[in-house]
Amino acid sequence: MSNSGTDKLKKSLKQRIIEQAKQRRQSPDGERGAGLANSAEPRISEKFTRFDLQPGYQQVKMMRATGERRGIDNPFFKLHEGIAGATTVIGGRTCINFASYNYLNLSHHPEVLEAATEAMQRYGTSVSASRAVSGERPIHEAFERELAAAYDVEDAVVFVSGHATNVSTIGHLLGPRDLVLHDEYAHNSLLIGAQLSGARRMSFPHNDAGALEKLLSRHREQFERVLVVIEGLYSMDGDIPDLARFVAIKQHYHAWLMVDEAHSFGTLGSSGKGIREHCEVASRDVDIWMGTLSKTLSGCGGYIAGCHALVENLRYLAPGFLYSVGLPPQNAAASLASLRIMAREPQRIERLQHNSRYFREQAINAGFNVGKSIGVAVIPIITGSSIIAVKLSEALLRRDINVQPILYPAVPERSARLRFFINSEHSEAQIDATLSVLQQEWAQLA
Repeated sequence: MSNSGTDKLKKSLKQRIIEQAKQRRQSPDGERGAGLANSAEPRISEKFTRFDLQPGYQQVKMMRATGERRGIDNPFFKLHEGIAGATTVIGGRTCINFASYNYLNLSHHPEVLEAATEAMQRYGTSVSASRAVSGERPIHEAFERELAAAYDVEDAVVFVSGHATNVSTIGHLLGPRDLVLHDEYAHNSLLIGAQLSGARRMSFPHNDAGALEKLLSRHREQFERVLVVIEGLYSMDGDIPDLARFVAIKQHYHAWLMVDEAHSFGTLGSSGKGIREHCEVASRDVDIWMGTLSKTLSGCGGYIAGCHALVENLRYLAPGFLYSVGLPPQNAAASLASLRIMAREPQRIERLQHNSRYFREQAINAGFNVGKSIGVAVIPIITGSSIIAVKLSEALLRRDINVQPILYPAVPERSARLRFFINSEHSEAQIDATLSVLQQEWAQLA
């Protein structure tokens, strides 16, 4: 065939292909979408497309209906009308408050407010960018430097969310060939981080170092990196781990140890330096220190402290830091001011610990079950029934005492409780009055 014939054939084929493509893109009336118009509509159940039929929303409805049938008001989302410390205002009434993480009463300290205001005036309400891009400010560097010094480690990095700190750190550091071993009472953020990483995840019984050692003995050599995750002070039970024992085990099996100090930094130890000070363990024996800014540090966010290589890895590559806006200036400044006050005024930690011990001792003397709480910051009173816990919370609020119930499924039904967060500014008279009212109301329920 001649070149001209070949060219004509190619042109003809090309033209037919173009025409067929046009026909496929057009519906019978000449408009686009013929494929969609002619295809059969898939049969998909509404339960997969309607938000009001989703399992989570159905669970919320069921809980609400159960409460209404039993004449119980929603115990959540109470509106606080001012500063929440040892006292708070709810419904226009001043209440003794046991439902705040403001353990050292610093969130409204004049120096903290002044530092936050000054930072906001200088840098604005937001840094308006990821710190890696354009969001870095001097207040970030100063805060991280002093956090690292407080932990006696090389470096620290702050995230905009405490929950995201755990999720992003664990999710970034671990992978499918790795293993995460965690206390069965580990916080949700730690579990979500492990799921995100793709690593194998196993739990061990609460504070049971022996059970952890058995798991490591059985499984350590099957994985590359192994991360052991515990907390410094458990927020449901108010108890602590034997940190020295966990350190010895992780060293023997060449694993990393991560300690979540959300509730222990600023509350444990003579100067508030947390579980390591309380247990007299060298800070560098723990590989990853994590904490939040929303408790004793009067802000919002989280941090990781440790060696320089760990922090640089997270600073440049952890998605929750790299792809998120930097910590707002007023948050960083408030937390830095709180850190400095905490170091300068150890009497705040001493008062918190005294009040906590006093509450625990008086509660036990009154016949209440405080579980395994050591009597620092967090003290549960076990009711053994979600209904009783809610009714007691309601009864106490009517008498100007605010404490939250912790219900199934957050804890097993037999472990339902009222959870008391103690403040450095609570008085013994307030504690005595609270326990007396609790005795009276529980007797009426019984």
